[in-house]
Parts: sequence; structure tokens; C-alpha cells
Amino acid sequence: MIAIIDYDAGNIKSVEKALEFLGEKPIVTREKQIILEADRVILPGVGAFGDAMEKLRGFGLEDVIKEVISKNTPFLGICLGLQLLFERSEESPGISGLGILKGEILRIPEQAEMKIPHMGWNSLAYPQKGRLFEAIGEDSYVYFVHSYYLKAAEEKIVTAITDYGISIHASVEKGNIFACQFHPEKSSKIGIQILKNFMKIPKEEN
Repeated sequence: MIAIIDYDAGNIKSVEKALEFLGEKPIVTREKQIILEADRVILPGVGAFGDAMEKLRGFGLEDVIKEVISKNTPFLGICLGLQLLFERSEESPGISGLGILKGEILRIPEQAEMKIPHMGWNSLAYPQKGRLFEAIGEDSYVYFVHSYYLKAAEEKIVTAITDYGISIHASVEKGNIFACQFHPEKSSKIGIQILKNFMKIPKEEN
């Protein structure tokens, strides 16, 4: 069973539909027990970092997420869901993220001919190729919508990067924690393959 965490942060329906296209029956929920019993958990999201953290904490989901990860349940953060896994964001000074992974979220710098938000298709390169990208070649295109980007403290967890005037850490993997700044559910055949690959990740017992 796949649980999609519902914390009123948007983008849930498109993730749900993509999984249903793959023949899955995801459950959109904020119920602790359902999330903890899931075989896989997805944290999607669009919106502001600070508002999202307030909602996660208000719904009592911060500790649930940390417990899911402590159980080695395959976990996928998408877009804002990636950013929340880290320690802090320039978007919301003074508000701590989940801090599950080390690093920070920075504002994409203003540059000539580079529109913000970064919205559209960009290609990926793999500093080290993670399990999400099995059977997906380098320079494959995926869909981004964001104004802030990840700078991970541990470069060894970065499995995909993209260039938008600066080098952006586009995907990470650490143990059974996976996250993408881009939207696999909106990335056509490549995105569907990424979600298929996530479905194949085995749960590692402690």
C-alpha cells in the first residue's frame, strides 16, 4: 500500500493519478497508523516552505515522517517535499525543516534571460546514478516548477543535477529516502519510469 501524505500543500491529485496509471491504489491520508503501515510513502507538495512546515507540525506529521524513515520504508519527497526534508530555507528564515537530510534551500539567483520561477523542462546529469534512474539515460528531460533550489551538504547523496544558470541538486538518495526537485508525475514517460523504479525499491528491515 502506498500512502500519499495529505497536509494541504497541493499537487496531490496529479501524483495520485500518475500512480493509478501504473495500476496502484494509493491512499491520500494524514492518519498516522495508515502512513506507518504503508509499504511506501510519498510527500508531494507545492507552496511556501514555512507554511508547509507549519501544516506538517499542526497535523502532527513531523514525528510520523521521522518514524516512517526510521523504519526504512521507501520514502519519496517531490518538489516542496524534497525541500522539507532538509534543515532550512531562505524562503522562510527562522523556520526549521524536518532536518532528516543535511543541507539548505536557497533562492535561485536573478540572472539575465533566466526567469524565476524556473518553470519547464530541463535535462538531468548523474554525479552518481541512483536507483530512481534505472533504465533512464543521462540528459533525459524532466519538468520543474520552483524558485528555490537544494544545496545538499553531502554531495554523495546527490543522484541528479540540472543546470539553470547554476548547478541545482535535482534528486537525492540516502538509504531508502529519495527526493526529486522536479515533478516525476508531470514528466511524461521519464517520470512514469521514475515512479515505477520507486515502486520496486524493497523495504529494508532494521
